[in-house]
Amino acid sequence: MEFINRDDYLNKLISRRENGMIKIITGIRRCGKSFMLDPIFKNYLLKEGIKENHIIKVDLDNIENEKYLDPHELNNYIKSKIKDNDMYYILIDEIQKVRNFEAVLNGFLSQRNLDVYVTGSNSKFLSSDIITEFRGRGDEIRIFPLSFLEFYSAYKGEKELAWNEYLTYGGMPLILSQKTDEQKSKYLMNLFELTYKRDIIERNTITKIDILDSLINILSSSVGSLTNPQKIYNTFISNGVTDLSKNTITSYLDYLLDSFLIEKVDRYDVKGKKYIQTPQKYYFADVGLRNARLNFRQQEENYIMENIIYNELLIRGYNVDVGVVEVREGDVRKQLEVDFVCNLGSKRYYVQSALNIDTPEKTLQETKSLNNIGDSFKKIIVVKDNIKLWRNDQGIVIMGIQEFLLNKNSLDL
Repeated sequence: MEFINRDDYLNKLISRRENGMIKIITGIRRCGKSFMLDPIFKNYLLKEGIKENHIIKVDLDNIENEKYLDPHELNNYIKSKIKDNDMYYILIDEIQKVRNFEAVLNGFLSQRNLDVYVTGSNSKFLSSDIITEFRGRGDEIRIFPLSFLEFYSAYKGEKELAWNEYLTYGGMPLILSQKTDEQKSKYLMNLFELTYKRDIIERNTITKIDILDSLINILSSSVGSLTNPQKIYNTFISNGVTDLSKNTITSYLDYLLDSFLIEKVDRYDVKGKKYIQTPQKYYFADVGLRNARLNFRQQEENYIMENIIYNELLIRGYNVDVGVVEVREGDVRKQLEVDFVCNLGSKRYYVQSALNIDTPEKTLQETKSLNNIGDSFKKIIVVKDNIKLWRNDQGIVIMGIQEFLLNKNSLDL
């Protein structure tokens, strides 16, 4: 497999170097967090002239390092490697496996010649309790599966073939080393079953595994659809499942979110400038994993494309909501949807995902919500067709999905 530099993430690490904070690299398992630390970041440090014995790496996924799951053993090992007052770089992979890891890391913070980088695979790192424990000195860098730009940079083939591959098998880095469709399918199915699901079950001591399975299937089948725990609970009840509470559904959804396997997106009333508590939308961190869960049966390109656009916006650092625009038609109030409201600092974009707008009816459907927003922020429709970018009479930008994904500055074109 070709080496993928992932320079955007490397630059984020470089910009935080020796900032007195614990750099916490989070993301779904197998998305490339470990590779980011070693070799990518480690090689950067070596090129900068850092001596190898001043880079202390501990991989807690490795059976040989099992004893370091004990916090005292880990602490003693790191301290034993520090021989002088020069800066040492501590790289610890899967720190969440260590009991009371917060105390260990806080101990490192008290030493001025330690620069600490850790990876973790669940969102408990970002809970208010953890932030309190770190006294505001935890700095998160979120890593995602490969963007289409990263995927295409390492793909051996034409752009259209790369897009079809990405649409089907997603961007987990090791997918690029699988040679056949059978290998790719099997890799993703095993990854879902033997890594993500097993990890969720063991971490949260889940006993209703059949309910978890069904819940994952429901989310996979309805990606990007409005739902909530009550609606999902009602689905189970209507299918004859009685030994179940809504609280169980809520807990299982939280477990899936904690694993970074799925993302929840809230709805935002654009004109009323307020959040709508329910329902929400759920998207998968990687569309290949979603497709594998359904045995590659439900390949609705419009929903998969929408999921890919959502992930791309997260990769670019935007805070993303689902937009709601209320309009009045006669005596009737209607809620129109904007797929994504994207915010970053003072910037805002409205992004609509559409397979095509090749008829007047389809054009009206996809532009109606955007035309009723009533502010001057940029409005964009991303379509499947590989078209040349253009603007309609209302100033809405229409661009093809590949141009959107392959140009990091596409929102500003």
